Amino acid sequence: MQQRLNISKLAPDLYRAIRALDGAIRDCGLDTHLLHLVKLRASQVNGCAFCVDMHVKEALDSGFTHQKLHLVAAWRESAYFTERERAALEWTESVTLLADSGIPDAAYDIARAAFTDTEIAQLTVAIGTINLLNRLAVGSRMQHPVE
Repeated sequence: MQQRLNISKLAPDLYRAIRALDGAIRDCGLDTHLLHLVKLRASQVNGCAFCVDMHVKEALDSGFTHQKLHLVAAWRESAYFTERERAALEWTESVTLLADSGIPDAAYDIARAAFTDTEIAQLTVAIGTINLLNRLAVGSRMQHPVE
């Protein structure tokens, strides 16, 4: 597989704006640990190898264990995740799979039990942003490094 486009070079102003939004999300006050989970899970759901590779490396650098990262794909069946992490993962999947899920009230109720309305808003922007980045990476066929 070969990269189709380099969006950051072809549309630099737009790409910088997306990266600035991603930076604002990092600084919004949400726990970095949760943001790593959200970015990784959305990237898995979207089949974005470039982003999965990047977010696994970032999570490891921030102290995640290998075991926890391996279990993100099967989080519902693992006791490894807290209720707050489960709520974030549920919300991530519902928002990411919008066309299939319609973001059901049950997912919102789970998120609301674990997060404030402000935190849900922040999570939703974070999920929307990683979904946008996944679509850019998959659409342009960005290649992750092979070590």
